[in-house]
Amino acid sequence: MDLIRSPTDDRQNTASQAFARFGLLGPLLVIDGAGAVRTVPAAKQRIVLATLLLGHGSTISAASLAEALWDVSPPPNAPAVIRTYVMRLRRTLGPVGARIAGRPSGWIVELLRPEEFDLDEAESLWRAARLAAGAGQWQEVSSALSRALSLWRGEALTDVPSAFLARRELDRLDELRLQLTQARIDADLQLGRHDELVAELRRLAAEYPLREHIRAQLMLACYRCGDQAAALAVYQDAYRTLAEELGVEPGRELREMHQRMLAADPALAAPVLQQETIQTTPGPPQQLLTRPPVPRQLPDAPASFTGRAAELSALSAIAGEPVGLAGTVVVTAIGGMAGIGKTALALHWAHQVSNRFPDGQLYAGLRGFDPSGQPATAAEAIRGMLGALGVPADQIPPDLDAQAGLYRTLLTGRRMLIMLDNARDEQQVRPLLPAAEGCLVIVTSRNRLTGLAATHAARLLTVDLLTTGEARALLAARLGRARAAAEPAAISELAELCARLPLALVIVAARAAARPVQPLAALAAELRDASRRLDGLDDRDPATSVRGVFSRSYQQLTPSAARMFRLLGVHPGPDVTAPAAASLAATPLPQASAALAELTATHLITEHSPGRYALHDLVRAYAAEQAHAEESADDLHAATGRLLDHYLHTANPSALQSSVPTPWCTENRPVGS
Repeated sequence: MDLIRSPTDDRQNTASQAFARFGLLGPLLVIDGAGAVRTVPAAKQRIVLATLLLGHGSTISAASLAEALWDVSPPPNAPAVIRTYVMRLRRTLGPVGARIAGRPSGWIVELLRPEEFDLDEAESLWRAARLAAGAGQWQEVSSALSRALSLWRGEALTDVPSAFLARRELDRLDELRLQLTQARIDADLQLGRHDELVAELRRLAAEYPLREHIRAQLMLACYRCGDQAAALAVYQDAYRTLAEELGVEPGRELREMHQRMLAADPALAAPVLQQETIQTTPGPPQQLLTRPPVPRQLPDAPASFTGRAAELSALSAIAGEPVGLAGTVVVTAIGGMAGIGKTALALHWAHQVSNRFPDGQLYAGLRGFDPSGQPATAAEAIRGMLGALGVPADQIPPDLDAQAGLYRTLLTGRRMLIMLDNARDEQQVRPLLPAAEGCLVIVTSRNRLTGLAATHAARLLTVDLLTTGEARALLAARLGRARAAAEPAAISELAELCARLPLALVIVAARAAARPVQPLAALAAELRDASRRLDGLDDRDPATSVRGVFSRSYQQLTPSAARMFRLLGVHPGPDVTAPAAASLAATPLPQASAALAELTATHLITEHSPGRYALHDLVRAYAAEQAHAEESADDLHAATGRLLDHYLHTANPSALQSSVPTPWCTENRPVGS
């Protein structure tokens, strides 16, 4: 075996000992010790890694790998091919590839602890939950199982194309997920959370109509909510379904539940839990607050959410890190240009992992780029969250520092998810960050909140445009598969005319849905005129039109950055350097660089390679509109002349010998000349 451990392997493995993460409960996920997502593009390598991981620390032979790779028809040189796959996989994974160790009888993935592999972690949490249930510790049971369920990022093994692994593993993993869900609901019923469970149980009963325990749970939740008629209707539906599908009557659990409800058995009543009280810092001595119902403040998850697999994996990896180190919380700041889908991504992911936070979710819309132009103050946001935590308005302290102190006190010992949406800057966010271990904060903003990375070790995640395939999929989801399939060329053209910006795609889909008989090709024809494209993406709502959302970023720029932005709209090339931008704006290079940095920080432009800046197509169209609205024709003509002079100067062979081209700016040419 050519991959038996060597001294070189040992050195590589030493470099890989930092906490890593592997995931199969969704798309294959690998995160190395530095926190970087390692993509495995080759399908065969994904199968190899998945097979090794599913060995749970056992050595996997070449024969077993061949079975997973080729099922019943391996090639004659299968062992040699497998060795090549393993070698390439280790190279693809970088330092964490050293975790794949060779043995005389095969290969193994060396894991330091169960938390490094999502399936091992889920099974470890399941064991811990069963022990806690035996001791009647229902809060611990609910928390452990919620954490386990949050490890699923979609269908298990979804991008591992192995028929053998699918046959062997998928049913088992689906059953494990369902068992965890039922056990978590049992714990939540013990905790008196029946009112929060009815909707979830109705969905599960529809998905698993023959699962009698789910029917019994739904009956009990409805009964405890005071809806005895609904509870009995669940039984009648179960009776009918079992008779039609299996020719049997309900089992003992359902029958007994039915009889006890008919007899109004008092043991079915919701458990009386001892209320927890909290001493508040302000207010009269001994004044106590009764802890209110668990806050569930997250807005609805977005409809037809599409794509973002890499971003969702990155968020799940961050959330899966151990929290509470040095008394901190995990903070993630999602940034990106206006309309890119930051809030949709955050909400979609937050709903996926909400069960991991049994003490609830808090949400604050910070209105950093609101049409009103009035961002929420930190005091305004924190008062709203204190109210959700049960603090009466007359007991909220008057000054921000005291409010923040009370807020952090109330979060102590709780596991909560906190979403701060549409932040303007770091100062608006910092008072809203808890100090409690176990909390997780997710922030969205058009600005790059690097200050949070410096002061609170925030993880910064920048959201980019959708891929072409994701853009087409979003349109198809909104318009219906049949309509999209009828005009695939028009769908592709609309995706490109919208420049793959989610907001533009949603607006176009809404326009098309409002005119169901109009061909999609006709809508595409309306958007082909670049000078009028923003008109076609204006839905008359300033809060959601493309022009409206761009304008709110533009209005918050400093005068020098706003002027630079306008002039970049008439720049004829695909990108620009700082010296060229300085010439365009007739400003010294340091000031031009500062303006470009401000535009980059607000995601109005991107630095797609070092020193080269570009505008998104729709942003460029908006910038050009502002240039023609606010700059005179003479000024625009002069700006273009200075830019051409700059390119002529830098193209001169003698000028190219200079290490730094000198822009034609106010230092060497009169403004407007």
